[in-house]
Amino acid sequence: MTSVHVRRASRVRHRSPARAVVVRGIASIAGVVAASVCTAPMAVAQSTTTSSSSSVAAPAALPTVLVIATGGTIAGTQDRPGTTASYRAGQLTAAQLLASVPFLDRIARLEAEQFSNVPSTFIGPVEWLALAKRVNTVLRERPDIAGIVVTHGTSRLEETAFFLHCTVRSDRPVVLVGAQRPATGLSADGPVNLLGAIRTAASPAAVGKGVLVTLDDRLVAARDVRKQYARVGGFGEGEMGILGTVTGEGPVFFYAPVRRFGRASEFDVATLDSLPTVELHMSYPGNAGPRVTLPLPAGIVVASTGFTRSETDAFRALREKGVLVATAFPSGDQVDRAASREDTDLDTLRPPTTLLDSLRLLERRAPPTIGTQHLTPAKARILLMLALTRTREPRGVQRIFAEY
Repeated sequence: MTSVHVRRASRVRHRSPARAVVVRGIASIAGVVAASVCTAPMAVAQSTTTSSSSSVAAPAALPTVLVIATGGTIAGTQDRPGTTASYRAGQLTAAQLLASVPFLDRIARLEAEQFSNVPSTFIGPVEWLALAKRVNTVLRERPDIAGIVVTHGTSRLEETAFFLHCTVRSDRPVVLVGAQRPATGLSADGPVNLLGAIRTAASPAAVGKGVLVTLDDRLVAARDVRKQYARVGGFGEGEMGILGTVTGEGPVFFYAPVRRFGRASEFDVATLDSLPTVELHMSYPGNAGPRVTLPLPAGIVVASTGFTRSETDAFRALREKGVLVATAFPSGDQVDRAASREDTDLDTLRPPTTLLDSLRLLERRAPPTIGTQHLTPAKARILLMLALTRTREPRGVQRIFAEY
């Protein structure tokens, strides 16, 4: 890997007046913006694990934070900088992102690594595995690393965050961060979000909190975070609330995740080259059931508040063919799992006398549906993919959904 050293500390220290420091910080951002517009490639880079790296010099007493850049809006540029015009995601490099934020060298010793430079819609299971392996390798081989920041596009940020939350087997902080406005845009939110992420990754207070997402000074657990709308402030956490906030002093936590993650996780992706195929379907009034082609997927997650009669028959037929089926509320806020076998026993002890009794009996004789708790359908799909690397037995999968 090539190494680029960016020495910013000396420039800051040789200017004593506060006004000069502020003016220089603004100028450095403008310089990065101008350079990116002139030099950024028009085509999106392909995802690769062969990473270029750079480092930003800082005093040895500071914690070391690795910034892994994947692209996204936070690294996006416009043809007309300083406006609200359209932009191209994934144009600035990791080193350019760090150079655009003043005073980072006062917070941590920074290392940067370019994992990819793409819109986050280009990131899926293949990239999740590669990124999780890279993060695990760094945390295993580099005890001097205090934490890791992953810059990421917001369209798929919550999915990548949850995958890492389940598969990074370390308690050191891993913080995902993005932006809703491009780096060259009017009132870009990326620099302050990146500052908050680095503060958090460098802080001992973030140890043991699982993978975190920070935007707009909020600290949200990867399991609960969701993109609610595409503008600043658009990331929320449903009914469960944020874990804390990022202040000028660093992260302040009031709550912590209680389900399995980090060193307690059973998911080891080190030897995995791929993940089981799990499809995502939507239940809706009048639906006749899923249109599934051969080969059958290993699993299906259905976003549903309740099946139609035709859906019930169709998904039961798939379960009888060995496909694991899980249901999740579209909102992700449901906390009651689907009825267990013990719950349905009372309804099936007597001979069926009505159509509903007959349907209940058919359901009881088929493999059970997997119930989920407070997971969006997209995250339920991720957990089912990981669960299927451990077991294909429905009760074993249900146990995993109850623990993660």
